[in-house]
Amino acid sequence: MKISTRGRYALRVMIDIAESGGADFVPLKDIAARQEISQKYLESITADLAKAGLLDGRHGKGGGYRLTRDPSLYTVGEVLRVTEGDLAPVACLDANAAPCSRAYGCRTLPVWKDLYALINKYLNGVKLSDIVSATAGGDDYVI
Repeated sequence: MKISTRGRYALRVMIDIAESGGADFVPLKDIAARQEISQKYLESITADLAKAGLLDGRHGKGGGYRLTRDPSLYTVGEVLRVTEGDLAPVACLDANAAPCSRAYGCRTLPVWKDLYALINKYLNGVKLSDIVSATAGGDDYVI
């Protein structure tokens, strides 16, 4: 499993906004400049995050994006699922996968199920606030 640039950038956006620490909207151009990411690319990412209810967006003067809840209530898994979809390591475990005719006798399926459980447990256990507090004091994190 590889997390795409889109997923990594979504997480960086969420961290950036969380670090602003307030109820104010953070202009997308400011996020783009700090994160060195194309504003146009971020527009599509933030639109997806807003559609999923993770961000609140406002257009015009004083506009931008802000979190819809406290950073401690977001998980990395939640953010990545918005941009990456299901995080299943193999297609047969994907939420929308058709039943596999070989599943009954598949000797590798338990390996993939266990890996999938570990991925979800780990990513759902890391809160946005954990990352923000770990990087407080520096703008040197790399995702």
